[in-house]
Amino acid sequence: MDSLRQLVTTGSDEEKVKSNVGLAYYYIWAIPDSSIYFAMQGLPIAKRIGDVENEQRLYNHMAEALSGKGNFAFALEAAIKSQQLAEKGGDPEAITGAIMMTANVYFYSHDYKNALLYYKKLRNFPSVYADRELLFSAFIGETYFHLGELDSALAYIGHSYMLSEKKDKARWPVPYYYMGKIYAAKKQFAKATELYRKGLAIPRDALSTIEGYNGIAELFEQMNNHDSAIHYASKSLSLANSLSFANKAIESSAVLRDAYKKIGIIDSAFKYQEIMLAVKDSIYSQEKVRQLQNLAFNEQIRQQELAAEREAHFNRIKIYGLISAGIVFLVISLILLRNNRNKQKAYTLLQFQKEITEKTLDDLKTTQTQLIQSEKMASLGELTAGIAHEIQNPLNFVNNFSDVNTELIDEAKQEIDKGNTNEAKTILDDLKENEQKINHHGKRADAIVKNMLQHSRISSGKKEPTDINALADEYLRLSYHGLRAKDKSFNAGIKTDFDDTIGKVNVIPQDIGRVILNLINNAFYAVDEKKKSGIEGYDPTVSVSTKKSNGKVAIKVCDNGNGIPQKVLDKIFQPFFTTKPTGQGTGLGLSLSYDIVKAHGGELKVETKEGEGSTFNIELPIIH
Repeated sequence: MDSLRQLVTTGSDEEKVKSNVGLAYYYIWAIPDSSIYFAMQGLPIAKRIGDVENEQRLYNHMAEALSGKGNFAFALEAAIKSQQLAEKGGDPEAITGAIMMTANVYFYSHDYKNALLYYKKLRNFPSVYADRELLFSAFIGETYFHLGELDSALAYIGHSYMLSEKKDKARWPVPYYYMGKIYAAKKQFAKATELYRKGLAIPRDALSTIEGYNGIAELFEQMNNHDSAIHYASKSLSLANSLSFANKAIESSAVLRDAYKKIGIIDSAFKYQEIMLAVKDSIYSQEKVRQLQNLAFNEQIRQQELAAEREAHFNRIKIYGLISAGIVFLVISLILLRNNRNKQKAYTLLQFQKEITEKTLDDLKTTQTQLIQSEKMASLGELTAGIAHEIQNPLNFVNNFSDVNTELIDEAKQEIDKGNTNEAKTILDDLKENEQKINHHGKRADAIVKNMLQHSRISSGKKEPTDINALADEYLRLSYHGLRAKDKSFNAGIKTDFDDTIGKVNVIPQDIGRVILNLINNAFYAVDEKKKSGIEGYDPTVSVSTKKSNGKVAIKVCDNGNGIPQKVLDKIFQPFFTTKPTGQGTGLGLSLSYDIVKAHGGELKVETKEGEGSTFNIELPIIH
């Protein structure tokens, strides 16, 4: 304070203004006359140097101090000037502070309806309201209390009280006092007394202390504890008189009057009645009331003019919008008219282009049919090569054992001629065993042929229970042997991991088999290409696995080839797209495979990493 007082007289104009703002704020609730003095001293300087921000603050502090003294007309005038300056600056903090001060003036003058109207305007600034929620909630709750709406008062003041309880320091006693008033109105005197004592224990400014003394005095008077009521009301009156809080002196005098009247000390009751009336007359004289009403009326007119100006501005915007819309509509109409003429001119050209397009489409369909047939024939060739290799194995056994048996028969004849019947019997046993092996491998060849005939049938489109593991294993072997038949140098490792719990799944076996065969062929092609690149230590491997999970069966075909480049990954399921050299692939294999899996209600996905390999995953719903 000493430093501020020194700057008031010796500092620059800017320092003088700021010092007066600080001193005016400091004395508001301690010595209101001093607060008014410093505000009046700082205002001319602030206006002269154009410091609108601090000018607004000085008016705000003056309005609060004048209200404490009961000079409501001048207080409202200062509050309105503060609000006008804040609105001019546009700072939400300043605007909410000015609105709150206007509400406070109405509150102190007991005009609670207007006070509530202004307090509720604070909620139009949610960020500021949230920051000062403890204070604003208490103000709204106090106003509801004086309007007799105890439930609303309890809701707001209770919220403010809860926020105050959460603070370890710098708590505010007023919510405690008004909670006490509400409980006193509900005749819960013990709770009310506890709340007042809690509030009085919080060190705050003189005004809050006066309010606490007055409140607990009223509470004791309500409880017919007249001595305690007189004790606290006397302390309140003494403090209010010494600091010029005339409005609070009225409340203290009223409690003392009622208390002395009830205990029969009439002269003291009359004394405090006279004090109360004198203060009331100084505050609420006809001239002051008229001034206050005029100011309030003028402020209402100003607010209505502001609202009318906003409405006029909004109407102007609507008119401009309608004019703009009309211009846009006219421009669009002209554009549409021109476009319509252009459309008529272009119609003939479009008809001609349509004919060309239809012819091109027919040619494309023909080419597509030919490519699909080529893909089918390529798949058939690979399948045939695999079948031939599979059948060749048992046929080799049959041929070999037939040759051996011919030799054994000759040997048996020789031994019989020599009379070695035991040796002849041994040779006949070997002959019998070889015949059984011939029979076994003959049946094996027969089974392979029958199985291939089954798979070579044209798909009927009918689903049937199929052993997925057997289907995958069978086409893995056919693909491998088919490639070996075409290229003797081809070689790759094979790994399988089949889930035995899958059982049979309803699919079209010829179609799903074709998908598996295509994926395995692609995998073998990928590892073979990588092997041909001459990477040292590279071990080409293709893995086929099945897994049952969450009502689905997954068939995975993995390879450790070169992988698929990321730039073409989103194209691999498109018809006619292939990464193979010209003449080695039609680009229909993955596209047809994708369509077949989709037709089964499943999904075909790919995971790949360049240089490390790819994994194709077929997911099919399990329908037994």
